[in-house]
Amino acid sequence: MSSIFEIIGPVMIGPSSSHTAGAARLGKMARSIFKEPIDRVDLTLYGSFAKPIKVTVPDRALVGGLLGFDAEDERIRDAFKDAAEANLQYQFIESSEEGGHPNEVKFDLYSKDGHHMSIVGRSLGGGRILVTNVNNLEVEISGEDFTILTFHHDCPGVIAWVTSRLGQASVNISTMKVFRKRKHCEAVMLINTDEPVDTQVMADIQNHKSISSVMYFEPLEKAVAE
Repeated sequence: MSSIFEIIGPVMIGPSSSHTAGAARLGKMARSIFKEPIDRVDLTLYGSFAKPIKVTVPDRALVGGLLGFDAEDERIRDAFKDAAEANLQYQFIESSEEGGHPNEVKFDLYSKDGHHMSIVGRSLGGGRILVTNVNNLEVEISGEDFTILTFHHDCPGVIAWVTSRLGQASVNISTMKVFRKRKHCEAVMLINTDEPVDTQVMADIQNHKSISSVMYFEPLEKAVAE
């Protein structure tokens, strides 16, 4: 049986819709994936995100999420003001092109030292989201699970080593997918687990010679704004 949250999504503060709840969660997920403090961000809006209904205010929700606010956080009303106070620079780019989904946004995030990351996500309705692309590599991140994301060289043994290390730590894998651009090139492994993964296990995974970088994040409901 579906829960009431799954049916109607989170309770929003003020004028609301699942469209706005999804926007806030997308912003917060982008923040979680980027890890570093955000200096500036370009938000390219597609579909209905590019034609926001003023009542739902998805623009404020996207910025609020980037600040770490939950979908129901009252501060979303003043997200633009809070962004200015936090020295977060942002601009919205309304695209006339069709994205991969009616409610889609691309975040181009930059840190003060010039680090750049592109993240594409979509609002699925009911507050549910899906991140579909990170740095031009396909992924599927819902923000509902404990998630490990590795960027690694596509070669034999990497997947087996990572799953074995998780097994040694008694971490159960719920789902796993591997994406790659082409054979023996850069690949992405996405692992969802039933339990949180401790820092030593993550350090061991990061230190594997064929893994260039690794990300780990908890469900959005557990993520706390700094």
